[in-house]
Amino acid sequence: MNKTFTPERIKVTSPIDNTYIESISINSTKDLNTYVEIAENAFISWSAKTHRERAQVLYNYRQLLIDKIEELSELVQRENGKTIGEAKAEIEKAIEVTEFACSIPQICTDKSLEVSSGIHCRVSKKPLGVVASITPFNFPSMVPHWTIPISIAVGNCLILKPSEIVPLSVLKTADLLKEAGLPEGVFQVIIGKKEMVEAICDHPKIKAVSFVGSTKVAKIVYERASK
Repeated sequence: MNKTFTPERIKVTSPIDNTYIESISINSTKDLNTYVEIAENAFISWSAKTHRERAQVLYNYRQLLIDKIEELSELVQRENGKTIGEAKAEIEKAIEVTEFACSIPQICTDKSLEVSSGIHCRVSKKPLGVVASITPFNFPSMVPHWTIPISIAVGNCLILKPSEIVPLSVLKTADLLKEAGLPEGVFQVIIGKKEMVEAICDHPKIKAVSFVGSTKVAKIVYERASK
């Protein structure tokens, strides 16, 4: 008799009163290979778009953040325990970084330099490919936005691993980016614990890793990813 495999799940509870919010499946480290493959396929067409085309998606996303700021603030408050004022400040910062990413067409233009008589060098910025971001529990929306808008604006495909304690704000971000017109596979959320962090650091096809957290863990991530 075959047994149906049931993935491990975690219960997201509010630290305000310990009430249950939602149950989320935890991805296996094998899932990461699938996510990377999806991102690699998405990178082909996403990186081929102009900066302006990519920025337009983020401009749409910015408007969704503005329109849903109360809903998003309440979500941060519920899963993290901040006051509503602190939660709203997070979303305002997310909007601010997204606005900066919308200006990428003016920032990432190629430059031509005359380095010697009759000799010119051209400086051109190109996306790396599949990149990853690992974010902490204390800022479930603001810190992920330090990497999400900018990394995808310049043409990368991002896999983000939030703290498994506060995954809901980032999952909502993925929904809103899709609504804004972001193609499938450009931004993906993977849920996991320590083993997932290690798998991200070790994956040969992930070209860069961004990490925000304690200094102790940051040093471990830096050393492992650098190898």
